[in-house]
Amino acid sequence: MAAVMCSPFAAAARRAPSQRRRREGAAVFVWWGEGGEEDNERVEPAGEALCEAPPQLLLPPLLPVLLLVGLTPILEILRFWKLKDRESSIVDCLFLLDGGEASGGLDDYSNSVVYTNPTVMKKLSGMQSVDSTEAIAVMKMPKSFYDLESDREEMAFLSSFNSPYRILVLDGIQDPGNLGTLIRTACAFNWDGIYLLPGCCDPFNEKALRAARGASFQLPIVSGNWSHLMTLKTEFDMKMLAGHPENNDDGSKSISLLSQELADTFAGKPLCLVLGSEGNGLSKETLENCDLVSIPMEGMFESLNVSVAGGIFLFMLRPVHER
Repeated sequence: MAAVMCSPFAAAARRAPSQRRRREGAAVFVWWGEGGEEDNERVEPAGEALCEAPPQLLLPPLLPVLLLVGLTPILEILRFWKLKDRESSIVDCLFLLDGGEASGGLDDYSNSVVYTNPTVMKKLSGMQSVDSTEAIAVMKMPKSFYDLESDREEMAFLSSFNSPYRILVLDGIQDPGNLGTLIRTACAFNWDGIYLLPGCCDPFNEKALRAARGASFQLPIVSGNWSHLMTLKTEFDMKMLAGHPENNDDGSKSISLLSQELADTFAGKPLCLVLGSEGNGLSKETLENCDLVSIPMEGMFESLNVSVAGGIFLFMLRPVHER
């Protein structure tokens, strides 16, 4: 995943001696000048990004940071962090439109605000509507994200799921909009975490972040393989379910229909729900290791969009204290 690099602090709005640093595969935001339109609009593309800033204003080399667009998701994250007594330093800086104020929950970041014009906000966000880009936060990668293919201690991810009562497992979900929507829906129904099997898109992809609207920073997210997932299953004695189209059955395995009665049988049991993509379906490992459950539908429809089906499953199978 390409890290987004930024020299974010408000002091960068003042002209000063500059250095040049090249970043491969990262989007580097050039924020320089005393308000001149020409300077403020210079945003370098990924791949051959060039950053101009005095050394004291540059973030540490290769520090991965993310852009979160929109005032509402930013405020949601800050309220969540405050409620959980977590460190507020996950926000490196805030970009606000000229004339805006760092208030209503943003007061603690008034010293880390960069004010700019609508043109620059559009370029930073990649969006055309200024109405949805009144604020952009430069966020650190959340510590609750684990990539088990990296050199981290593999068993450490178990501690990231504080109470793994309900875990959403995504199997080859490649559409970032669907993935982000599922993360937000899981957060809305108080599920305990997200587990990404191979073939899933980056949960911190720009479109996935936009669809999740801040939920990616509120739930533990783990990326691993079936071996790691089996470790989680064994450690917490979890039931394995997978969503499967009712009329796409080859007869090799029975499929249960989702109902309130069925959901009640899992009310007191730790549960993993696996969802696959609409195009490719579930992987062989999922089909072998999970009990299959289908959403009853009228007509001859083969399946639902995975984010729609996921919303139904997540609601019906939500933790019992949420019902």
